[in-house]
Amino acid sequence: MTREEIIKAGTKVYSRPRLLLDANMHYCPGCSHGVVHKIVAELLDEMGLDDKAVGVAPVGCAVFAYNYIDIDWIEAAHGRAPAVATAVKRLNPENLVFTYQGDGDLAAIGTAETIHAANRGENITIIFINNAIYGMTGGQMAPTTLEGQKTATTPYGRRVDLNGYPLKISNLLAQLDGTCYVTRQAVHTAAAVRKTKAAIKKAFLNSMEGKGASIVEVVGTCSSGWKLTPEKSNKWMEENMFEHYPLGDLKNN
Repeated sequence: MTREEIIKAGTKVYSRPRLLLDANMHYCPGCSHGVVHKIVAELLDEMGLDDKAVGVAPVGCAVFAYNYIDIDWIEAAHGRAPAVATAVKRLNPENLVFTYQGDGDLAAIGTAETIHAANRGENITIIFINNAIYGMTGGQMAPTTLEGQKTATTPYGRRVDLNGYPLKISNLLAQLDGTCYVTRQAVHTAAAVRKTKAAIKKAFLNSMEGKGASIVEVVGTCSSGWKLTPEKSNKWMEENMFEHYPLGDLKNN
């Protein structure tokens, strides 16, 4: 059908995800979190998993996921989401259990929990938003902050000799025997959103089929932390983040 025929026929081509709660969006303009929330809400509804889903959100911007998606949620201590998700999934193997974490949470204070849950092959999905900065607490350097990137705690740029190298934690997780699927995606374009949705769907299916741990990293923006407009944030991400964190599957068993 042409656009004119669709309008004339009154055909519905898009609607608000049923599980997306009618809450005022608190994320900063241009933030990637809201897009990923919408994807998750759409998938849980389309896959008929809303009554079986349990989300685990820890500390950081990611913690507010429970304000937006109408499923059961557990708030975990900072970095401990994979440990909490492990317990939930083992006690309720019929449920879909996933974590929703930022890079400061997952790749800093939660490094041990993340690596060991993945290495054990826990049947959970880890959704990992990587914007290379601590967004909630003032824009400090994160483990994923790029070399030379300016933050509140690296005002002259991250130095390898002082701060070490940016941590490609998804690459590390892909080497573990317990992971079945590790991918890195983005949500800055319509095409990228479709790929991310397909990746999260695959991860959810893997979890329900007991294949092991699945990690979906989403390279995102932090307009406030980066001190850029939403438009310029996307451009900066494309020109800088993707070079160090290239998109695509890292492991697909």
